[in-house]
Amino acid sequence: MDKKLILRYDNEGDILYVDAIEPYAEQNSEEIEQGVIARLNPINGEIENLEVLFFNARLKRGERLELPLLSLPEVA
Repeated sequence: MDKKLILRYDNEGDILYVDAIEPYAEQNSEEIEQGVIARLNPINGEIENLEVLFFNARLKRGERLELPLLSLPEVA
């Protein structure tokens, strides 16, 4: 299984980054839920990355967090 998600956490900004690929400038951004930003492929509109704002604060409140599946790139 070569497909992987990369999770990064910015403690200062309290943001969880979920990346199927390295983010790039051409991606479109859309808030798909309050505090959840999807970074979309500009050609096909598929979700490639997610940014979850106030992640630690959500955990402390015991909030349930549901995220859409990312479009994992094919590995050659």
